[in-house]
Amino acid sequence: MFKILSLPLIAATFFSGGVLANTTEQVFYDLQPDPVIANADPTNLKQRPFIVDKEEYPFKSHWYDRNGVSMHYVDEGEGIPIVLTHGNPDWSFLNRNIIKAMSKHARVIAYDLPGFGFSDTPENFKFTPQEHSEWIESLIFDHLKLDKFILVVQDWGGPTGLHVATNHPDSIYGLVISNTWAWKPEGPLKEFSMLMRTPEMERKVIDLNFFAGPLMTQGLNEKSAGNKAITDAYAHAFPTPESRRGTIVFPQQITEGEEWVQKIEDRLDTLAGKPVHFIFGLKDELTANDESIARWRSHFPNADLLLLPNANHFTQEDSPESFVFALRKLLKEVGSNLGEK
Repeated sequence: MFKILSLPLIAATFFSGGVLANTTEQVFYDLQPDPVIANADPTNLKQRPFIVDKEEYPFKSHWYDRNGVSMHYVDEGEGIPIVLTHGNPDWSFLNRNIIKAMSKHARVIAYDLPGFGFSDTPENFKFTPQEHSEWIESLIFDHLKLDKFILVVQDWGGPTGLHVATNHPDSIYGLVISNTWAWKPEGPLKEFSMLMRTPEMERKVIDLNFFAGPLMTQGLNEKSAGNKAITDAYAHAFPTPESRRGTIVFPQQITEGEEWVQKIEDRLDTLAGKPVHFIFGLKDELTANDESIARWRSHFPNADLLLLPNANHFTQEDSPESFVFALRKLLKEVGSNLGEK
């Protein structure tokens, strides 16, 4: 979902004679669980399923056990809670630089959706946004028991997170919205989804880790794309074809789940009056085009707007400082409303 990966380029990459041409190939990563237990609870001996660079991702692991399945999350700092969502094909690693900066000023929570990052995959899980939203809602209210929080959404974190927010508007202090949608797709976004629904593209994503591998790497900024610790962190989250089901269901659900997503836009008025900050990476032609930005602004006309001409779809990777700026401003506003100094 990014300009550098426009539909013609995806098609050219797919049908070229390069790494993606061999339809019989399957990519596996020979990974071992991290032998270093990095859990916040020292009595919990659960291992991370793969090793990630500890300088890039220096956080302690927390686990929410629900129906025999462990959902992984990071919970750093103290104060007003900030919940960081993620989409596809990433995990809480995408938010690492925001966590590092904002945990000095607030309590920052960043989860891994089921089947993503360090989280387990529930049995018979279909990876639909509805199922993901149920897990997010349960984590926030059943496990963490948050009363109110700031919500940050991007990519599929938009529909899944805003579904929760519009069902619990009184729990939302404010929002940061970046490169996402909450309606039936149109134009390039719809075309992208239809392309990802083809049997050929589904096979590439499942067999070759096409989404978390080549597409993700090409969508990153040059510095991140050239750092093996970063590209491995994204690719290694999906070590086998079986583990990649979620990375193809999400783009297919852009159109297949459009009726569910459209209902979120219909409920956005429940969040009217909340402080909102927009951050858009303008290299992303699918979710940060002029029409999409205008549509978001029609719902929140008083929101702050930050346009990043050099940022792509993964704005947390390209410009974490923009999120820090917006969140510190939100914290100041929320604190003022709470009578804090």
